[in-house]
Amino acid sequence: MAIVRRPAPELDGEGSGRRPGVGGETHRVANQAPPLAPYDVFAADLPLAEAVEREGGGWGVDRLRDTGALAGSPEAIEHSERAERNEPRLCTHDRYGHRVDEVELDPSWHWLLRQAVEREIHSLPWREPGAGAHVVRAALMFLWSQVNSGVMCPVSMTYSAIPALRANPDLAAEWEPRLTRPSYEGGALAGMAMTEKQGGSDVRANTTSAEPAGDGLHEVTGHKWFCSYPPCDVFLTLAQAPAGLSCFLIEGDDPGFRLQRLKDKLGTRSLPSCEVEFHGVQGRLVGEEGRGVAAITRMVNHTRLDCLIGSAAGMRWGLAQAVHHARHRSAFGAPLATQPLMGNVLADLAIESEAATAAALRVARAYDESDSAFRRLATAVMKYWVCKRAPMHALEALECLGGNGYVEDSGMPRLLRDSPLNSIWEGSGNVAALDVLRAIAREPQALPAFLTELELASGADSRLDAHLGRLRSLAPSLGRPEDDHLHQGRRPDAGMGYSQWDARSLVEDLALGLQASLLVRHAPPAVADAFCASRLGGEGGRAFGTLGAGVDAEAILERALAG
Repeated sequence: MAIVRRPAPELDGEGSGRRPGVGGETHRVANQAPPLAPYDVFAADLPLAEAVEREGGGWGVDRLRDTGALAGSPEAIEHSERAERNEPRLCTHDRYGHRVDEVELDPSWHWLLRQAVEREIHSLPWREPGAGAHVVRAALMFLWSQVNSGVMCPVSMTYSAIPALRANPDLAAEWEPRLTRPSYEGGALAGMAMTEKQGGSDVRANTTSAEPAGDGLHEVTGHKWFCSYPPCDVFLTLAQAPAGLSCFLIEGDDPGFRLQRLKDKLGTRSLPSCEVEFHGVQGRLVGEEGRGVAAITRMVNHTRLDCLIGSAAGMRWGLAQAVHHARHRSAFGAPLATQPLMGNVLADLAIESEAATAAALRVARAYDESDSAFRRLATAVMKYWVCKRAPMHALEALECLGGNGYVEDSGMPRLLRDSPLNSIWEGSGNVAALDVLRAIAREPQALPAFLTELELASGADSRLDAHLGRLRSLAPSLGRPEDDHLHQGRRPDAGMGYSQWDARSLVEDLALGLQASLLVRHAPPAVADAFCASRLGGEGGRAFGTLGAGVDAEAILERALAG
């Protein structure tokens, strides 16, 4: 087929873009927001900076400033975009038919991961334990997640593997020095392979087997439906041993560790996720045989914290893009940000983001302290809620950019695709909600510790006080682990508390209570009042941008994107 092109127009003067007799050039770019780069991701985020100081991480501000400046640099943005464009490629065999099982990754992926490792996002609390270590590490994770969320998966798993490995002193002595080393070439990374074809949440249904092989080793055989970041050096996995479901450490260079295919995923496209087969892979027990769930839970609790942090980070990135666009884009004769309805939307997104940030850093502080009761419940509650809110937040932030937000160049489609992951990873919404019920029933101090934190704001806001009163009235009926309604999912009778049917409602109430308490105590009045009115007082609607009258949107937006 012949290709016919129209002849190029003659120009009336060099570069004028006009043909003789035709007025005005046709491609003058106007009314477009400039790139948000270079952009200091930490300096522009007042809620994050305040939370870091408040929760005991002030000593890490220099680290955070350095990371924040790099995170918003054109260099980092280009590396992230390139890693997304050039997706991982699996090579199972070489040209001669030898099995190689290699994943080819773009150099920009390695640049992104190197920065995270060298900044100790994978290891800081284990290398420098002490007050605020988990807080500073959480803030670093928060900043670098805004560059590329896919690359944070191996970072999170390596960080989270250390508590599990410490159940076996010999394994910890061998692997912890390498896993915590801030060197991309000289260190090591840890992954996870638990999910199987027949189900992910019900890990006790695993069919992978582990047969004793002598000298403390087991031969692990089976198939895993999801293996996160297959280039890792070691993995934790679950398999059925003679004494029951057990946790094992396996090494990625074992010849029986075979990669089957990469997953074609909705989001985190830069991250290779793989199906794998184990053919007699050598495994070493982590924890006690038959106690695999308890062993892997030590890892899962920390990765759930990172799900919370990652979702809060996504909200923050989307908010920054939306506010920046609205400040530089005009419609109907005025900048978008000055128009009341857009101001309502942006303010609503801002208070949601600040509430998520405050909760993420408060929960991170709980990992620096000995208050395991609050930590246990708060992690499950906030993982559920913030991760659930992230996709809705991303969608509304995208819409603030209109058609510009719908195209890939804006980065907003990638944010939207990535946003559901944290709600699915490490327990989907139902699993997280049931885990809250389980924590309340099995750990008698969990709910009292959680409510004590909320009650630190008692008397400061009538709407929060009423919300706390409702939660206190439920407390006596929530700690009965043997109630039929808890296990069989029936609606509760009057006064019997919450059943599985109502679990999500309970978790939402607990989450909003913690967020409101934190904002009432620590945020400016404009932020706290808008949050309590819309989330607790019934003055907001079902979509973002439905804040009630009297909200000081201008004050909220001044805070939303500083500088």
